[in-house]
Amino acid sequence: MLYSEKVMDHFKNPRNVGKMEDADGVGEVGNAVCGDIMKMYIKVENDIITDVSFNTFGCGSAIATSSMATELIKGKPISEALTLSNKAVVEALDGLPANKLHCSVLAEEAVKAAVKDYYDRHGIAYDPELLCSGDCSCCHEHDAPAQ
Repeated sequence: MLYSEKVMDHFKNPRNVGKMEDADGVGEVGNAVCGDIMKMYIKVENDIITDVSFNTFGCGSAIATSSMATELIKGKPISEALTLSNKAVVEALDGLPANKLHCSVLAEEAVKAAVKDYYDRHGIAYDPELLCSGDCSCCHEHDAPAQ
């Protein structure tokens, strides 16, 4: 079998789906190669992610990884949510096929993008390196050469 029972469960019964109208932070990431787009919404109180939801346009693995990522960060401090790795998402789903691992990277990036948006909206200083896995476009605007 290609997909674990957990992947199938999170694909068929995704958790925390839907647009959050009053989100404190929204992160949208996409992969041009596969066409997957993830949008993650977070609600924050006292530095704790009290609520999280997502909308994903993509394959079953993209939906499953989005769903699992929301489950892993809900109720957690922002600092802990920022340590969520794509590897942790894959492990929580009992694995993904090699050609679908990029979906877990998108889930990690969506969490970081939502936190970055929260920080930006609230004027909270942060280290850009904490919000970037190094291979995403989320924080490379600071890498642009001076004009």
